[in-house]
Amino acid sequence: MKNKFAGMTLIAAVAAVAFAGSAGAKELKQIGTIKMPGATLESFDIGWVDQATNRYYLADRSNKSVDVIDAKTDKYLTRITGFVGDGPKGNLSGPNGVVVINNEVWAGDGDSTVKVIDLKAGKIVDTIKTGGKKRADEVAWDPKNSVFIVANDADEPPFVTLISTKAGHKVLAKIDFPQATDGIEQAAYNPVDGMFYVDIPQIDKQDAKGGLAMIDPKTAKFVKMLPVDNCIPHGLAKGPGSLMYIGCNAGTKKDKLAGEMAVFDTKAGKVVATIPGAGGSDEAIANEKAGQWYAAVSNDRTGAGLAVMDIKTNKVVQKFPTSTGAHSVAVSHANNHVFVPARASNNCGCILVLEPK
Repeated sequence: MKNKFAGMTLIAAVAAVAFAGSAGAKELKQIGTIKMPGATLESFDIGWVDQATNRYYLADRSNKSVDVIDAKTDKYLTRITGFVGDGPKGNLSGPNGVVVINNEVWAGDGDSTVKVIDLKAGKIVDTIKTGGKKRADEVAWDPKNSVFIVANDADEPPFVTLISTKAGHKVLAKIDFPQATDGIEQAAYNPVDGMFYVDIPQIDKQDAKGGLAMIDPKTAKFVKMLPVDNCIPHGLAKGPGSLMYIGCNAGTKKDKLAGEMAVFDTKAGKVVATIPGAGGSDEAIANEKAGQWYAAVSNDRTGAGLAVMDIKTNKVVQKFPTSTGAHSVAVSHANNHVFVPARASNNCGCILVLEPK
């Protein structure tokens, strides 16, 4: 197979992989489901597991809330309401991205604000305006400098906002990305170099040209754009050392690109491996303890699923079948449980719970 990722070296063994398991790698099995009370679970966005407390938080648009689930017992606990919910068309739905910062949940909402939830009080205690007209979407957090980042992916031009998580929640900067002609996707903080990396799916209306935007949270400034071609970056997961795993949205029915995932080395500043066998990804997350990373490939042209990649071999070991719209994934490092919400209209309207066999 010809390497289509600019500036990388292809790992020879990768080209032959489809969905068969590699030696020593474990596939996932379903061990249960989590039923959700209230309005039928039809619309949702990002999930996040707080590893310190082993609680799973889901952006539940159907119930205009962030849902709280015990990741140890796989039981629904409660929800915090007060979000836009499953709003009208035009990317006004929310909540969207979620992350736990100490005893707070910070979540992007559909009215271009960031809502701050006090977990002890169980309610929204602050609303921070980003200044946009459409949703505040994907998020990440730098614990060293106490800086939060959120993307307004649907505004023209798309932009990111950096906000201090210290008292007062000062807005530090707004950075426009006029070259990002298909929005902005997942962000991640890399403690190795202290930088934010942000998925840019498309640059200057070229489907095959995308990148990772490097942003310095300390100075609140854009540093540079790193090329990630033939990928359409959507998911982004911190891996071991200087590695980042990119869930590529390439490989849908809407594009002509091959379905492949990418491994990016932030130290080298380039893609160092591709992983064929799955495409159409949205959210991605890694679990170094289990030696795996996951991409919710709900738009894969070969069928919706959760792609399971082996960290050591850079191979797809499984594509666990899910359904259209199952674009969110989170994982508990404590028990290796993997959480994948699924719509009621084409699945269970619940959260699938998986674990390595």
